[in-house]
Amino acid sequence: MTGATGALGRLVAARLAGRDDVVIGSRAPEALPAGTPARRIDFDDPASLEEGFAGVDTLLLISAGYGEDDVVIARHGAAIEAAEKAGVSHIVYTGLSAAGDHLAYALAHRWTERRLREGTARWTILNNGLYAELLATLAPVVDGRITAPLGSGRLAAVAREDLADVAALVTAGAAAHAGRTYELVGEEAIGGAELAAALTGATGATVSYEPGTLAGAREAFTALGLASFQVPMLVSTYSSIANGFMDATGGDLRNLLGRAPRSALEVVVAGSREQGQGAWRPAPAARPFSRVRGDRS
Repeated sequence: MTGATGALGRLVAARLAGRDDVVIGSRAPEALPAGTPARRIDFDDPASLEEGFAGVDTLLLISAGYGEDDVVIARHGAAIEAAEKAGVSHIVYTGLSAAGDHLAYALAHRWTERRLREGTARWTILNNGLYAELLATLAPVVDGRITAPLGSGRLAAVAREDLADVAALVTAGAAAHAGRTYELVGEEAIGGAELAAALTGATGATVSYEPGTLAGAREAFTALGLASFQVPMLVSTYSSIANGFMDATGGDLRNLLGRAPRSALEVVVAGSREQGQGAWRPAPAARPFSRVRGDRS
């Protein structure tokens, strides 16, 4: 697997730990726990890919979505080409849910899906929904209010832990999932009003939802000095949720897990409380899109 020190990758690596047929890939293998069977795999260093994929039968390719489209496409293209040359027979890819087509970071995922389908290796695509943990960051509570520009829209958020469970299960039994594309979205759609009500109930302190504007959000994040591609990523996420493009529930998550998914609302509430550190304040403002849909490591 790649991206083992990213947000999703760490969870998947933990689930695959102890197997004698697993090698963990990271551009910083020294950051992995001692004794981890690891190789250096850096999407920006083709030589590391050729060596890293040698002898690999099944590859879990965790998306490297942190960058402009041309950068991400180059990374994914190099990884897939190197895997094919190394004789990898099956690639499992963590992509983006079909509902995410209006997001500014969707194109690189769709390109990668097409490249896999046109390639020589068998493939399985895990179209991950947006993390519940991300919503906790996008809609922080400040002075008892949520002012994120979510409008009246909702997000079918999914717990990152559940996506890690699916990635590990599918990769371990990849042959049974060849040629399949799975939609991994939550079973409950969460909006600002639902989140405010849940936080009020969890703390006993009144939290209100008073949605702001996309222009206000753009100005605020631009002022933080984020990378140029991060601001449109943020704004498109808010806009897609607010306008009802991210609320489709269901999908394949429950069937693949063999159980009910974790409550996304509980995950969001827990994340909001953790970020607020007891005072209901957001995490550092530059943090939200350091890993929007990419878990590059």
